[in-house]
Amino acid sequence: MTDTVYGPVTDWATDFDHGAPEYNANVHQIWENLVASGCPIAHTERYGGTWLPLTHEMVHEIAYDTDHFTSQSVVVTQRKPSMIEDAIPAPIGGAPPITSDPPFHQEARRILLPAFAPKKIDPLRDEIRDMCNDLIDNMGDKDVVDAAVEYAQHIPVMVIASMCGLPREDGEVFRDMVHLFLEGIGEPQEEREIAFERIGAYLDKHIQDHIDNPREDLISFLLNAEIMGNKLSMEHVRGTIILLMVAGVDTTWSGIGNSLWHLATNTVDRRRLSENKEMIPAAVEEFLRAYAPVTMARLVKEDMDFHGVQMKKEDWVLLPFPAANRDPKQFENPAEVVIDREENRHSAFGLGIHRCLGSNLARLELNVAVEVFLERFPDFELDLNEVMQWSTGQVRGPRKLPIRVLARKG
Repeated sequence: MTDTVYGPVTDWATDFDHGAPEYNANVHQIWENLVASGCPIAHTERYGGTWLPLTHEMVHEIAYDTDHFTSQSVVVTQRKPSMIEDAIPAPIGGAPPITSDPPFHQEARRILLPAFAPKKIDPLRDEIRDMCNDLIDNMGDKDVVDAAVEYAQHIPVMVIASMCGLPREDGEVFRDMVHLFLEGIGEPQEEREIAFERIGAYLDKHIQDHIDNPREDLISFLLNAEIMGNKLSMEHVRGTIILLMVAGVDTTWSGIGNSLWHLATNTVDRRRLSENKEMIPAAVEEFLRAYAPVTMARLVKEDMDFHGVQMKKEDWVLLPFPAANRDPKQFENPAEVVIDREENRHSAFGLGIHRCLGSNLARLELNVAVEVFLERFPDFELDLNEVMQWSTGQVRGPRKLPIRVLARKG
């Protein structure tokens, strides 16, 4: 983990940096302090100007307002689309449909909906269970395991690779892709450009292989799909695969890691779920609410007044869905994790037109991953002798999660 290129944060209200290592490590306390000090929307000049609204009302409003905010780029970086010569403009963007605006967005999203419908996703349960058990088998009989590196980070990689018809053994390529797009926002731009070219070449090779050798998977599905009577462009296909690899991998492995971190640090909840397997689905929803991993971004279309602050054209606006989930106006005792919470209309999968279309798959992976881990390790705790490390950037989850196994089965 490297420090941000902008240097240390001087004031989280006026100089925040979501790419700083200490941000994700302390994010809930940072948000709570900001709101308590009377700052419902923070600002920084970093990344060319960025806003951070912290109330459910503001996050909800921006997510649904496609007239004033564009989704052309949903990850805050040092360069905005207008600074990138080959950037694909709105309403398409570089990774449709998540980077698309209306009216193109609706058509681009409609293409993918059948591939992520419950009838397509539910049959994957047994395959995912086998993956999880194999990963635990590979850990051997060690007393301390890394539940992030050895477990959570592999599950969605293998699932998405299988769905796309990409080699499972290329997992490191996918993890590098996640780091490049989501965590490497503060790294030298020249290095990022070289990495982008390498990933583009990797995907183009596999897309061409699918053209030459069609098969039953998502890449072939996209190559055969049409939008408004036309085949998808190669840029559209490549961008959508990048979306699936990045959004479908880091978000889910972070959600799994967050859930296991909570159970490793909460004896009561861990034992309740170990002894009451039927509680796991409700608990997973609460983990999603309390530790929602995803923050998206928008760009301001034109200068505007937003609740008394003056946003400028092309300012970034972060949409911290995790902060919206911790708004006391939206949830009772929002900072408390209640694994049998009855009313739980959380925003972990986003709000507005870009609500996660892969939520069925993510929920399945989370439920199975937690269930299998508890079956195999009915008692465990965080190992305080090892280093615990959080991610940086817009997706929050453990990158290192040392767990001491206290009891095992199988």
